[in-house]
Amino acid sequence: MITHAVRAHRSKDNLPRKDQLAWTIAEVAADPVGIDPAVEDMIINRIIDNASVGIASLNRGPIKSARAMANAHLRKGGATLFGMPADHTVCAEWAAWANGTAVRELDFHDTFLAAEYSHPGDNIPPILAVAQQCGKDGKALMRGIATGYEIQVNLVKSICLHEHKIDHIAHIGPSASAGIGTLLGLDTEVIYQSVQQGLHTTITTRQSRKGEISTWKAYAPAYAGKQAIEAVDRCMRGEGAPSPAYEGEDGPLAWILNGRTSRDKGGSPYEPTYNVPMPGKGEAKRAILDTYTKEHSAEYQSQALIDLAFRMGKVVQERGGFEKVKSIVLHTSHHTHYVIGTGSGDPQKMDPNASRETLDHSIMYIFAVALQDGEWHHVKSYAPERAQRPDTVRLWHKISTLEDPEWTRRYHSHDPKEKAFGARVVITMEDGSEIIDELGVANAHPLGARPFGRAEYIKKFRTLTDDILEKSESERFLDLVQKLPSLSAADVLKLNPVAPKGYLVENPAKGIF
Repeated sequence: MITHAVRAHRSKDNLPRKDQLAWTIAEVAADPVGIDPAVEDMIINRIIDNASVGIASLNRGPIKSARAMANAHLRKGGATLFGMPADHTVCAEWAAWANGTAVRELDFHDTFLAAEYSHPGDNIPPILAVAQQCGKDGKALMRGIATGYEIQVNLVKSICLHEHKIDHIAHIGPSASAGIGTLLGLDTEVIYQSVQQGLHTTITTRQSRKGEISTWKAYAPAYAGKQAIEAVDRCMRGEGAPSPAYEGEDGPLAWILNGRTSRDKGGSPYEPTYNVPMPGKGEAKRAILDTYTKEHSAEYQSQALIDLAFRMGKVVQERGGFEKVKSIVLHTSHHTHYVIGTGSGDPQKMDPNASRETLDHSIMYIFAVALQDGEWHHVKSYAPERAQRPDTVRLWHKISTLEDPEWTRRYHSHDPKEKAFGARVVITMEDGSEIIDELGVANAHPLGARPFGRAEYIKKFRTLTDDILEKSESERFLDLVQKLPSLSAADVLKLNPVAPKGYLVENPAKGIF
């Protein structure tokens, strides 16, 4: 790996392209390296994972709306939609929009956490849609996906967005643009311009995930994927982009990210530097192997805590039951405390009438339900009647979080053996006794008690789709995707599972399209 030092520059510096982050990203994307077998295997796993959650959400509100918008843009020889037959195709950017929304809706696919948050599987819908519309085979698709993961993971390792209240989709715009560039075999110049446009058009605020969280949370990464496709299309036609997109005098580093911090402190806006790792020329793209999926449909920082709640709940019941609990304190990382904990200051996170999206970002709610139920379900655990159950509300409101510097340090550790996303939990009973336990990583994590492999991805797919898909369709998809490296362009067109006739419920509302 090489390290690219990136900071803001004055326009008069005339920063050479070779020193610009977007150019480095483009060089990585244009490098025709092969794919390691372990990476091939994991790409297949993640396509299965995306399909699992995409099919499970087909008839949820945001997906019905996104599908209606996509179906207003039919295109012969376009891309396919989750649940629809392969001969029903729409424009690639709208397929990415609908399929990306379906993948994100349940907050149940893969994750990577470092300086920033991310769900790298968000790169797959736009790259797959372009592969289908442009007639690319399985090998090309895999190379594109490997690039998408590589760029997003390395940006997430080094550039924090949420500190400055910028949503993490600002890393998806460049990564998806780069992945599409690899897929199509574009030259460095075109990918460079596309990456810059992908960044410039996807800088949005974190209000998407704050306060009363709306369905836009599911749409946001799909929006970034759609913008990436349009950016690449424009640049393939010879158009340029704001340059240098990252380092420019009026760019995001200077005015939104750490350059702004320097201004506030009275320093130069050009001093802070981000050190971004990137593969060197000829080096394989392996970043997907650093990522991990979810066993439970909830914010990733709650995964280990759900597993911990399952085992602590049994002890609470042995000690007299949940009504005997006086307080529960989760000693955890800065991120967990301030994003999904009481450190956020969001009263909505304690509201029994909150939306599913808000409850998904309330570790207090999640821990209470997991503690009581000993299980977690992607629908039942968020149902209004479940959230409003009086005994759950009483328990829920006894839970708080505190930042623990050691958990924050472990969260940011570069050593995978000590990097952690969990907490130490202290449950105090009415009689003064305490139940104390801790868990660093989820059971499904690569270093967890039950790491996910191919069998677990297939089990997750079947668990989420068996009551939706016909058995023959489920087996067709699983058989096809596991042959990904040898798939023809015609096969790639069939990579989205098809729901039985009559299953899909459409949104009857009329919009502009």
